[in-house]
Amino acid sequence: MVVGKIIKISGPVVVAEGMKGSQMFEVVKVGNEGLTGEIIQLTEDEAIIQVYEETAGIKPGEGVTGTGAPLSVELGPGMLKAMYDGIQRPLNEIENATDSIYIPRGVSVPSISREIKWDFEPIAAVGDEVITGDVIGTVQETASIVHKIMIPFGVSGKIKEIKAGSFTVEETIAVVETAEGEKEIMMMQKWPVRKPRPSKGKQAPVIPLITGQRVEDTFFGLAKGGASAIPGPFGSGKTVTQHQLAKWSDVDVVVYIGCGERGNEMTEVIEEFPHLDDIKTGNKLMDRTVLIANTSNMPVAAREASVYTGITIAEYFRDQGLGVLLTADSTSRWAEAMREISGRLEEMPGEEGYPAYLSSKLAQFYERAGRVECLGSENKQGFVCIVGAVSPPGGDFSEPVTSNTLRIVKVFWALDANLARRRHFPAINWLTSYSLYIDDIAGWWQQNTAADWRSLRDEAMSLLQKEAELQEIVQLVGPDALPDRERVILEIARMLREDFLQQDAYHEVDSYCSPIKQYHMLKIIMTFYKKGLDAVAKGADPAGISAVTVKGDIARMKYLVEDEFVNTKVPEIINKMESELGALIK
Repeated sequence: MVVGKIIKISGPVVVAEGMKGSQMFEVVKVGNEGLTGEIIQLTEDEAIIQVYEETAGIKPGEGVTGTGAPLSVELGPGMLKAMYDGIQRPLNEIENATDSIYIPRGVSVPSISREIKWDFEPIAAVGDEVITGDVIGTVQETASIVHKIMIPFGVSGKIKEIKAGSFTVEETIAVVETAEGEKEIMMMQKWPVRKPRPSKGKQAPVIPLITGQRVEDTFFGLAKGGASAIPGPFGSGKTVTQHQLAKWSDVDVVVYIGCGERGNEMTEVIEEFPHLDDIKTGNKLMDRTVLIANTSNMPVAAREASVYTGITIAEYFRDQGLGVLLTADSTSRWAEAMREISGRLEEMPGEEGYPAYLSSKLAQFYERAGRVECLGSENKQGFVCIVGAVSPPGGDFSEPVTSNTLRIVKVFWALDANLARRRHFPAINWLTSYSLYIDDIAGWWQQNTAADWRSLRDEAMSLLQKEAELQEIVQLVGPDALPDRERVILEIARMLREDFLQQDAYHEVDSYCSPIKQYHMLKIIMTFYKKGLDAVAKGADPAGISAVTVKGDIARMKYLVEDEFVNTKVPEIINKMESELGALIK
């Protein structure tokens, strides 16, 4: 165990001498209070350390003690429903242990409780051959999630002993005979946060992640195992969009990282999630959620670690064969933390002062998403989807964090302040957003909705793009100067915007829209478009088409429960549409 001495302090960056024998990214205890830090640079016997706690009050000459281990997270039963800081310190347990609403410096509380006993049910038996990733038993961690206990990495052999009953995470539940001798298996394992957890290989992204948000599912779909960015200026709805994804996405576990955001936004999550009903399981959403809270007033170095902590926890649940959604709000604050640390290290700055390695750090994070075949002898498949919010200053998408993120992710949900000011939510701009997964996931949509899904989606997108071109003419000469056909296009595009793309996150029905309901809503609007064009071609007045009463029924269809809408209202609306448009033909 290396013991050094502090010679320089610069905010969260500490320089210590006498550290020969230390390793890169080794965790150390800094100063008399034992603050947690991590070695990020080594030169002969000097080490540069980023400290994950406030460094005010520590002095040169105080000791630095190495632990011999990298920054790691504890993985096992007890993580769900928990709230951690950026280095996986449990905030609720710290409050109970210290009777303080703040995190005292140097406090040490286990990430996973050592006192709670979990009911372990073995599914493997004595004599079974096991390898890394094999599930040997289960724990009913919450009402929603059965936690699978796996053989840790690097262990394989024959089970010599396995127990059933109630155990803490540190008690031995099984013994495996390996080539190196007997290995005791506990319910808890540790993993370095900067090292991706291995898998057998990645699978093709051909299944969409159903979010229940029409603009995201139908127009700019994200595949399971994909990565998406949500850039947008202040007040455009990034946080609410991520809350909606966490509530409604087709995943088993949600890992929510509040990375450098305002405390009131994390407070909203903490207060809201425990009371939200989960339509997937019928229990509470918090039963399958892990919260990582690293707000803007917490130490900047811990903000840099928080995204690695979150993605490692997500990969652990993925390895159990589960689907995980990781939302990071926001990666811009993470990049700002890297910029501050880089500046204190006196590194050569890149664009706008960000470190030259910004793009590689972002890529390392987003590339840990994926749908994989998990380790083990069973046929397990799991996935991690990453949705990262980006907060470009002034909404400038050309700034380094946004532009580097767009080189990596394949889905871009561009939030628009002008749409937000017009109260159009989600404020995702349909002209600048895109998804590169559409060709991959179109087969799933056509199989699970209807064969014409792709053609409807593409035609609707072309109408919205055509509307943008026509609006330039309208601003010059007014809508009455347009030909009848173009006036119909403008009306249908308005219906697409207001009746389909716009969605109320706080309405009990409209907050979530199933794939089949999305398809029928789009089908009705596009049917109205085709029948409207036919009516105009046969002499109908475009003003009359805009005045038909069936448009009111179309506007209200988003608020109808799916069964009533699909089975009853769809045929009624189609019949009424044909009747009213037919009456306009001269």
